[in-house]
Amino acid sequence: MTYRAPVRDIRFALEEIAAMDGLTATGGFPEFSSDLTPAILDEAAKLANDVLAPLNWAGDQSGCVLEGGAVTTPPGFKDAYAQFVEGGWQGLQFPADAGGMGLPKGLGCALMEMLQSSNMAFGLGPMLSFGAIEALIEVGTQDQRALYLPKLISGEWTATMNLTEPQAGSDVGALRTKAEPNPDGSWAITGQKIYITWGEHDCADNIVHLVLARTPDGAPGTKGISLFLVPKFLPDAAGEPDERNRVTAIGLEHKLGIHGSPTCTMEYDKATGWLLGEEFKGMAGMFIMMNSARLNVGVQGVGIAERAYQQALAFAKERKQGRAVNAEGPGPHAIIDHPDVRRMLAMMKAKTEAARAICFHAAVEADLALSHEDEEERAWSKRREDLLIPIAKAWSTDVGVEVASLGVQVHGGMGFVEETGAAQHYRDARITPIYEGTNGIQAIDLVGRKLARDGGHALRELIEDVRQTAEDCETSSNPELPFLAEWLNPAADALEAASNWMLQADDADRLAGATSYLKLAGDVAGGWLLCVGAVAAQRMLKDQVGEDAYARSKIALARVYAETVLSSAPGLLGDIKIGAEPLFAPGEIMLESA
Repeated sequence: MTYRAPVRDIRFALEEIAAMDGLTATGGFPEFSSDLTPAILDEAAKLANDVLAPLNWAGDQSGCVLEGGAVTTPPGFKDAYAQFVEGGWQGLQFPADAGGMGLPKGLGCALMEMLQSSNMAFGLGPMLSFGAIEALIEVGTQDQRALYLPKLISGEWTATMNLTEPQAGSDVGALRTKAEPNPDGSWAITGQKIYITWGEHDCADNIVHLVLARTPDGAPGTKGISLFLVPKFLPDAAGEPDERNRVTAIGLEHKLGIHGSPTCTMEYDKATGWLLGEEFKGMAGMFIMMNSARLNVGVQGVGIAERAYQQALAFAKERKQGRAVNAEGPGPHAIIDHPDVRRMLAMMKAKTEAARAICFHAAVEADLALSHEDEEERAWSKRREDLLIPIAKAWSTDVGVEVASLGVQVHGGMGFVEETGAAQHYRDARITPIYEGTNGIQAIDLVGRKLARDGGHALRELIEDVRQTAEDCETSSNPELPFLAEWLNPAADALEAASNWMLQADDADRLAGATSYLKLAGDVAGGWLLCVGAVAAQRMLKDQVGEDAYARSKIALARVYAETVLSSAPGLLGDIKIGAEPLFAPGEIMLESA
């Protein structure tokens, strides 16, 4: 159950695939240089490997305890969080003038991957604070930013996202939590929220809740919702925690996985809060936090996939069973020598690296959308970021579940028992396609907003990039790269055909095929970026930069993905075009059991 942060693979994805070093030319990150990347990754790896990973299994077994409204996290979590704060990690990707390190979001994603791989239950706390900081920076008042940002960016205080209620899950507009004005300009918040990640804990001095509620004049639905900032302890004149607010954890969810993460039911009983952003603009403010969370949940999928792969690989090298084809000696041989186990491990590795590349590409484009000096380039990067966010969230978390499941399979019967730890990875991974907008909602967002709003312009730009990379492979001096183009080009054709169909389909048919369309988009984007990596690896071989074996492994990995995933891409067209009619045929599908 050991974990070692894949620093070399992360750096390759950041620098060779996502081209993060290009951010230095924008002037938007004066604190950043390419020389800083390895130092940051190495230090983050120490925290993940040596502090957080050893707590993962024990935290899952012990879980959290709620007594008298106070939550005690698993043994070691509080000290680990103190080390996280001491390292300044919460502020990695935030502006220096707000107390952060002023580094790119790509490095923030790299840190997030290591946190989630090493200890997903722990990593959820910092992940929610990342989003709250972004919301405060964008829509908070000057006084709110001055009071709360230094504590949140340092990690001394944490933050939560409060949307869901018992009767209002994905349908946020059905929420009932109310906010009534107080004479001093604050608001009294009353209601109950469920599934609040790190809603109560013992690791930080204060917890800042971002809460959606409806004011007296709020219209029905999402248009009448406002966003409020509700601290656990009301700050005093010096900005330190003082009087306890009327917000209490009244329950802990008993979950399939992430047992070390306190997922709380929160009760607000006329708790004091302050409007964050404009009244009735709550969803706009919350979407800032949600988009941050959606990218970072995608990174969670990458992280749990990486952890499951590492464990399965180690087990396959040690476990001896049967006689492998072409192996030397009478056996038993390590199961890694069996072709089917090799196939599973190769798929785990290829899909994990593809998901990592998608998430990192989205992060770098998000930074370029804000910092590039050219307006057209900023607009291009914003279109790419918006297009990739639902893919990063949904496709990467589906990969996390798939890879964790394959990890159990590699272990065989030993994977189905808790002692090996493989089952924990699967249990932890399973929540990621559900929260921060279920993956079905991400698919609806992709086809209903991101594809349709510009007539497919952003998608066509992506396909142009895919075809350019295919051409780079076709013209490469390495005889293995033209082979990649043989699979990449038909996959791009399939995505183009599916996109054209989606743009012409009616609402019901488009929604019926949305999930399969997102899968196709993710399959193609992941394969494209692995091919970008293969082209970069060939350049490294030609220029004799780095280790030849490592560069060749990137080309081999792209080939595995091309032959297994990209080769199947055209076959998804039928699933995408199924339409709604067969699904709603009365009396033919949804028959009651006898």
